Parts: sequence; C-alpha cells; structure tokens
Amino acid sequence: MKRSVRIVNRSTDHLGSFAKGLRVLECFCAETPRLSIADVAARTGLDRATSRRCLLTLHHEGYAEYDGKFFTLTPRALRLGMSALAALPLPQIVQPWLDQLSEQIGQSCSVSVLDGTEIVYLARAAQRRVMSIGLMPGSRLPAHFTSMGRVLLAALPEAQARAIIDASDLTPRAPNSVTDPEEIMARIAQTRRQGYCLIDQEMEAGLRALAVPILSARGETVAALNIGMAALHADPEEMVTAYLPALRNVQAGLARML
Repeated sequence: MKRSVRIVNRSTDHLGSFAKGLRVLECFCAETPRLSIADVAARTGLDRATSRRCLLTLHHEGYAEYDGKFFTLTPRALRLGMSALAALPLPQIVQPWLDQLSEQIGQSCSVSVLDGTEIVYLARAAQRRVMSIGLMPGSRLPAHFTSMGRVLLAALPEAQARAIIDASDLTPRAPNSVTDPEEIMARIAQTRRQGYCLIDQEMEAGLRALAVPILSARGETVAALNIGMAALHADPEEMVTAYLPALRNVQAGLARML
C-alpha cells in the first residue's frame, strides 16, 4: 500500500523559534568556537534579544557553556551532528576502505560531500596530523581551496559551480591560495577533464592533497576521496604518480558497492 505524504504548510507547520535556534547553532565552527551575543546577532541577522534567548536556551539545555560574555558549544552538541552522520550509510561503507588505504600508503585519507560553499567530512583515517586544525567527521572547509571540494564542484553543471564560487569567501588561506574566480573555474574545469585534483599548499602552507570522485554504479559523483600529506618533495606531480593508482583502486571498489 502506498503511503500518502502530507505537504508541509509553512504557516502552520514551520516553527520559527526552532529555525532561529538552528541558525544560531550554525554560527559555531572551528574558526569561531567562542561567540558573544553581539557576534551571533551579526552572523545570523537576528536581533540581540532573540540571539540572547537562543544562546541562553542552548546553555540551559546543556548544549553551550557561558562565561558571562562568550558562549562555546559543549560535547553534547556533537550528538546532533553525529546522529545525522551515523544515520547515513555512506560513512559506514567507506570507513573500512579508508582504513585499509591509509594503512597501505601510510598517509591520511578522507571522504567528504559538498554542502553549499563548503565540504563536510564524512569519514577519515588519519596517520598523522598534517593540518594545523584537527579534522574529523563533521569538520568543514571551503570547497574552492580543497582537492575534494574541486572534485565535487567539477561534478556540477558549470553554472551551478560558478554560483557557488561567486558565493564563497575567497580570502586567501595560504601563500598559494587561488583567489581569482576565473582561475578557480579553470582549475575546476581541469579537474573535470582529468578526473582528479591536486592541491599544492592552497589551503595551508606545507600541505598537499590529491582527490578523486567517489562514483556510484551509474557513474554519478556521490562524494570525494582524498589523500593529504606534507609537501616534502619539490615536484607536486610526484604525489600523482605515487598515489593516484591507489585512489583509483578504491574508487573502482566503491563503485561496485554504491
């Protein structure tokens, strides 16, 4: 028997206060872990009184700490994101492949998906810390500066990828960061042609990354897979020669399962 689906009536089914609370939660990230009421008001567009009520509610419910000026999220807030990630089948499928690949090549490996102008890490197998910030499932980075981001952008129609670049914060993160929108689009096009992306110290000085798309059996890009490592060799193309075959093997194996 086919189940009926009721269309949500925004006027009666939309909880405005809950939506505002979600907007407040989204303000906290690795770059802004401590926020004042004024900070949250500026980032969300909510007035100070509403921002204050939302923050104090998070504090009362155990999702945020408050020192009298700044709010920080508590580990309890991880339940919200981790529950959603755990419900996704993809992380469960890719994690054993990541663990095996990381052990085989001795480098850190990750899988991510695109969310707006950012990538979101779904799974990770780390050999050693190669970035100044710790990465884990749920971590976010700008798509246009990352190897996985460019792979995911390359899978989109060009107009859609350009709209994401136009909406992105192109402030440089490292000396090699590419900030010209046309050059970024050119590199996305190159990624689309060659089927992989090599990033050389654009996200962070001393860090290189190589990524390929994770494809379904129908050839659709469902996520991105990368290897990250320290920039130890003068020629970044050596990374392609050394590690692309291993990435391709995992890509082919996952395509038979997705």
